[in-house]
Amino acid sequence: MIDATDSVLPVERAPSAKAYLAALESYLKGDGEPALQRAYEMGRTALAQGVGLLEFARIHHTCLETLLARGATTHQRETILAGAADFLAECISPYEMTYRGFRDANIALRRFNSVLEREAKRIAHSLHDEAGQLLVAVYIALANLARDVPQAAGHVANITGLLDQIEAELRRLSHELTPAILKDFGVTPALRYLAEGVSRRSGLRIVIEGTPEGRLPEPVEAALYRLAQESLTNAVRHARATTVTIRFRHEVAAIACHIRDDGVGFDAKLNAASGGERGFGLIGIRERAGSLGGTLEIKSAAGAGTEVIMSIPLES
Repeated sequence: MIDATDSVLPVERAPSAKAYLAALESYLKGDGEPALQRAYEMGRTALAQGVGLLEFARIHHTCLETLLARGATTHQRETILAGAADFLAECISPYEMTYRGFRDANIALRRFNSVLEREAKRIAHSLHDEAGQLLVAVYIALANLARDVPQAAGHVANITGLLDQIEAELRRLSHELTPAILKDFGVTPALRYLAEGVSRRSGLRIVIEGTPEGRLPEPVEAALYRLAQESLTNAVRHARATTVTIRFRHEVAAIACHIRDDGVGFDAKLNAASGGERGFGLIGIRERAGSLGGTLEIKSAAGAGTEVIMSIPLES
């Protein structure tokens, strides 16, 4: 049995067993509210220092063993057990409040992501329909101008050619912003469509491996698509890459997506700390993954390319 007069863990990381035992004994002797306040403060300090619940439970267990080993009667032991349970509950109440706050924030973040997806659909609709209608009106006006002013026909033809390019770009933005193929057929066809478009425009070679079989939960598919979209954008704009590989790995009750480019790379830690454009662009992706119980990891170094890894539990 561990002596509760010794620290189970370093003092700077957790309350010592000696301090915990003193506060617990104070509560069992009838100090009531002041002792419970000490318990709450110990829990709050431990939480702020990053002490886990299992570490806290070890300290509590050590102190409880010490108290129960002092030859108490059965009634006294029952009293100790009941009082110690109340004391521990007060100690870990800051953890419970933090968990509830995290859970509520997570729910709010999921709702926010849903709002973002709806807003993306609205913008895509505006690009496709409303902007398209305006372009039709311009086409008609130019055709009338060419008919009424024959000498302007050459200029009208040039302007019409530019409008054709604008129309094609608006159509592309509309489809990539919220592709109907993602909702109708899933993430694999949507990623292939995205990759074909990016490759055609930039010359980037994009390889997709190990794609999911069947459909995934809609929020998970949206997160994977947004990750690929952001990663490919970064590869074209910043990495000066020639090849990007998108590889899926099926884990136990989870799906992982690895996206790696062979570009110039960057200092991932320095970029994230400085709020650089590349790090900033992935902040929303990281938060989206976190709201689904997943993680996002960025591996990069100067001259060594960049790899972004997202893992999301499918039960999310």
